[in-house]
Amino acid sequence: MKKIFLIVAVSLFLPALQAQNDLVEWKVQTNKTVSDINPDMYGIFFEDINFGADGGLYAELIKNRSFEFPQNLMGWKTFGKVELRSIDAPFERNPHYVRLSPSGHGHKHTGLENEGFRGIGLKEGATYRFSVWARSIDGKSQTIRIEFIDAQNNIMDRKNLSIDSREWQKYSVEITASRTEPKALLRIFLDSRSRGAVDLEHISLFPKDTWMDRENGLRKDLAQALADLKPGVFRFPGGCIVEGTDLDTRYNWKNSVGPVENRPLNENRWHYTFTNRFFPDYFQSYGLGFFEFFQLAEDMGAEPLPVLSVGLACQFQNNDMSAHVPVEELDPYVQDALDLIEFANGPVDSEWGKLRADMGHPEPFNMKYLGIGNEQWGPEFPERLEVFVKAIRQAYPDIQIIGSSGPSAEGEQFDYLWPEMKRLKVDLVDEHYYKDPNWFFANASRYDKYDRKGPKVFAGEYASHDHPRGKANNFRSALSEACFMTGLERNADVVRLATYAPLFAHVDAWQWNPDLIWFDNLRSVKTPNWYVQQLYGHYKGTGVLRSASGKEALSGQNNLYASAVRDAGKKEIILKIGNSSNQPQRMKIELSGLKKFNPDAKWITMQANDLNVVNTLDEPFNIVPGEASFKLTGNVFEFEVKAQSFNVLVIAEE
Repeated sequence: MKKIFLIVAVSLFLPALQAQNDLVEWKVQTNKTVSDINPDMYGIFFEDINFGADGGLYAELIKNRSFEFPQNLMGWKTFGKVELRSIDAPFERNPHYVRLSPSGHGHKHTGLENEGFRGIGLKEGATYRFSVWARSIDGKSQTIRIEFIDAQNNIMDRKNLSIDSREWQKYSVEITASRTEPKALLRIFLDSRSRGAVDLEHISLFPKDTWMDRENGLRKDLAQALADLKPGVFRFPGGCIVEGTDLDTRYNWKNSVGPVENRPLNENRWHYTFTNRFFPDYFQSYGLGFFEFFQLAEDMGAEPLPVLSVGLACQFQNNDMSAHVPVEELDPYVQDALDLIEFANGPVDSEWGKLRADMGHPEPFNMKYLGIGNEQWGPEFPERLEVFVKAIRQAYPDIQIIGSSGPSAEGEQFDYLWPEMKRLKVDLVDEHYYKDPNWFFANASRYDKYDRKGPKVFAGEYASHDHPRGKANNFRSALSEACFMTGLERNADVVRLATYAPLFAHVDAWQWNPDLIWFDNLRSVKTPNWYVQQLYGHYKGTGVLRSASGKEALSGQNNLYASAVRDAGKKEIILKIGNSSNQPQRMKIELSGLKKFNPDAKWITMQANDLNVVNTLDEPFNIVPGEASFKLTGNVFEFEVKAQSFNVLVIAEE
């Protein structure tokens, strides 16, 4: 498929005959900043859905590496004499391991084989680190053989590893893949000449080349795709997994820190929620835990925004109040929140600050945001949230607390919760909207008349759902989000944070779409929606400029949407303009107050004649931003906005 964008113009002074509508005038006061823009404004939200963590961002290639799934050998095939055991285990919270014993016959082999996450992706020439906690039962040296097996059951590569201690120890060996195989298997043999048994626990395989070269690291292409957005804020770990289908399976941050081998398994709230997208093998190893989330935020230069349980299980799945924590029994949950702040920010001589230091990060993460609860509703939410607010304000008054307006952008619960959030004086209110493209176009002015004195808005989860096209990540959805976001930007005094959702989806194992980044075991693709987020992240500016078309903001008139900002540090005027119609639109733009400027300006555009176009793993660049330069000869000029396009104009001040 050919790329959809085409840019040939080198000047903004275009013939009037090209446009099909009347001239729209837009005046921008370049010397009049009406509000600042939060430097954290545009960010990312991670939830472990669609195999987003295990099998996705977390680079571990072995499924059920500690044999702790409810079906202990799920993901494994065994042969010969293999015994599941839990006596004298090395890790208290992961008690199961396997014993490999000689079969008793030289031609009968003992071992096991792991299927990975819809296969194991191996790249030719790449090196992989195999590790295992093991012991030799009789203390004599025993040998295991590790093999890469392709999808046709052929041996690709192999290495031997000697287990020579009666005590549990960690052993490792590196294996280089001789060729590329997207759906390989890992096979382990006990040497048929062995006369003794070996115990194996926490069997692990990582690419050596991980994000930041960390041993317990992240998949490099996926982490880089996040960093390339230049996110200002990073919300984690959810989402609905914060709540859990029940409280026992909520995401418990304290289980996700400490030595990775001793982090207990957790049931993923999504794995049997959708019977049409059913994945009963989807669990959380907690290998990607709160420490790694904080670390990733720091790597990307983003502010961490963790979200914790308010003591309510998922209300969509639990109508009975007995499923939730009574208000008078919230103390452990509140303590979890206080302890998390200490883990993130506390000194190394504090209990949780010491754990952070022991994990390799003595410096504080300087967390300043904390969300309590996700998509809760009804009086049961604010009455529990109030307990948290009082405790956090008393212990950590500088922490910005984020409440919620419920699961929808309007309606009875939304109208009830906003006054409650004001009463509790939370700092931000988390609004979620998964709506169709027409809603996004129509709501670009949503925040124009919001209360300027109340709590600020965090657009914590949003995405345009094009239902007639299967909720595809097409250009229609991306364009509607781009136009809607001009309204977020114009109202940056009210909307302080915004994050698209969800983030990742494995093409062979997803439960929810659309998603920002799709991937398989070896490749990833950035959707048109990703490129919209990137443009806002790279060109957010530092202050909103006063602008209007007539007396009103340009927010849907003639199908045009616009915002104007100034970047004080870079000394740039940045104009964002979207056109939702199938006709080009002529604009007369006046940059009042702009006296000196570089005549060589930049024009970035995303445009498609076919709104249904998507990026795929095989064709990842069908719709991407294109860039051109133009000569600016004055601060009043005419500009033709291409049909069905989103544009960023960058003008350097002098």
